[in-house]
Amino acid sequence: MNCFKIKFNPKSHKKYLLRILHGLPSSLSSMDTHRVILIYFAISGLDLLNELDSVPNKQSIIDWIYSLQVCDDTELVSGFQGSPTLNTKLNNGQNALYKWGHIATTYSALATLVILGDNLERIDKASIIQSLRTLQLSNGCYMGAKEGTEHDMRFVFCAACISYILDDWSGMDIDKTVDFIIKSISYDFGIAQAPELESHSGSTFCALATLALSKQLHRLSETQLDGLKRWLLNRFEFGFTGRPNKPSDTCYSFWTGGALKILNAYHFIEAKDNNQYILVTQDKNGGFSKWVNTVPDPMHTYLGLAGLSFMQEDGINNVFPDLNVSVRAHEHLQNLHKKWREC
Repeated sequence: MNCFKIKFNPKSHKKYLLRILHGLPSSLSSMDTHRVILIYFAISGLDLLNELDSVPNKQSIIDWIYSLQVCDDTELVSGFQGSPTLNTKLNNGQNALYKWGHIATTYSALATLVILGDNLERIDKASIIQSLRTLQLSNGCYMGAKEGTEHDMRFVFCAACISYILDDWSGMDIDKTVDFIIKSISYDFGIAQAPELESHSGSTFCALATLALSKQLHRLSETQLDGLKRWLLNRFEFGFTGRPNKPSDTCYSFWTGGALKILNAYHFIEAKDNNQYILVTQDKNGGFSKWVNTVPDPMHTYLGLAGLSFMQEDGINNVFPDLNVSVRAHEHLQNLHKKWREC
């Protein structure tokens, strides 16, 4: 493996991501109810490859995403569905049981609309924020949806992203959220999914991104920040890992790398050949996988591209890690915010 360097093949990844937009392969059929999340990964990946112009019928994708918007101020379940699975002829155009938004699919839908250059004028912001407020628990954490879901740092991040995109933080008690995050810092300074759980790069990223988006990073002490940087830097071996004594995994090139970017500490990583783990998971037919010689998927493909962006791989656009979108998409969102505030 050290005798030669694997080359990045952007054309194959473009083809793979476009295939995902055309229809889910059988290996992903079980994820159809979360289709908008897969669309987010595919569109995001094409954005990083500077290939959004290759996406056919972008407006039809935008319109499809809007068709998943739920505005229900009675049940307080507004947001975006993951797919039309629960939409039938009988409930077409009206609210129905379990025809609810979910915090992860709402974030994915909003982010995808921003990436595609939509102006978000069809978003019912007030309804989404009102429902978002009901998902926050007394300890500051968030549930994924009104009933039957987990509650952990992943959904805290989604709530922060929704608030940031809509430029409205009234759906989050920020002090409670910060308290939840600080209580989730473990003895080793990594951050867990919730208090008294194991430190993990994914939850560490989610916590730090939430603090960055809400302008609360200063709430961490110097000792906590130094400990976090050290813990994250120790997650780099040949590739990035998510926890001590675990194998490298393509997706952690973003979760771990993105957390280091937020802390302005990525430059402490040994730069030479740090892209090679990601590239050994590159499939000859396109896409990146979790590990070597396994099947690629949209999530690891996008997060692998984002990781390569941090490593300044040629031909990949820069990433704004806090929101997990390209810098270009974030600039579009900032322009929207400016227009909204001027109105």
